[in-house]
Amino acid sequence: MNDGGDKQWLEIHRGEAPLLLCFPHTGTEVPAELEAGFVSPWLARKDADWWIDQLYAFAHDLGATTVRTCISRSVIDCNRDPSGASLYPGQSTTELCPTTTFDNEPLYVGDVPDEAEIARRRERYFDPYHAAIASEIGRLSASHDRVVLYDAHSIRSRVPRLFEGELPQYNIGTYDGQTCDSRLAGAVETICRASGRSHVLNGRFKGGWTTRHYGRPQEAVHAIQMELAIRGYHPEPEVLTPASWPGSFDPVLAASITATLSEILKACIAFAHQQKD
Repeated sequence: MNDGGDKQWLEIHRGEAPLLLCFPHTGTEVPAELEAGFVSPWLARKDADWWIDQLYAFAHDLGATTVRTCISRSVIDCNRDPSGASLYPGQSTTELCPTTTFDNEPLYVGDVPDEAEIARRRERYFDPYHAAIASEIGRLSASHDRVVLYDAHSIRSRVPRLFEGELPQYNIGTYDGQTCDSRLAGAVETICRASGRSHVLNGRFKGGWTTRHYGRPQEAVHAIQMELAIRGYHPEPEVLTPASWPGSFDPVLAASITATLSEILKACIAFAHQQKD
């Protein structure tokens, strides 16, 4: 269901459970007027959180609400600070309107987006996406004492520009405990540990702008980010080419990860239903 009105790039599925899933990086659409500026369509889509929306498709059966932008993060990254400030000062990262890929490949043939163009993309894509999130939080908060926002992500297991070595399978982010109750983070961490796969709480990825902006435990909105290493549900070739990346989504290969994620989302809902202290 697309409830984005005339914004066909904005997908909203409304449920009644106290859980909102956000997908800022699964989009692959590049507006026609911008295509010629990119080095190639493949580079403009290369760093998507591939197949994450399909991986979490079961969330609708749990009654969760989902908000997804179909626009490629290379056009504008809806999980960056809109002011342009770095979320991880001193560490390598990409911008609000990225100029390079994760592998430091130039995205643009010529000039990169200037301030006016960044402002235009923000007004057209970033602001409506976050207005939708805020609206859904308000709707769910009207009927629930607590609401959990779950920001869903994935990334390749090895990206030397961004982190050393191999990323743990499950990367839980709560901005060092600021964006959600410790009991929620603990429940999610316990499930990840029981899966037998590697995990970390507030490691390299502590939660992006969405998690930090909306996570207000004192106001009964608890936000948590999950960054998955793609290897758990999708093969990662040693060399990425248009022919090798990405492959197709295989639900059989993803079944183990899906089972763990299902338990995590159920724990989020159970936490939201707990009586306030």
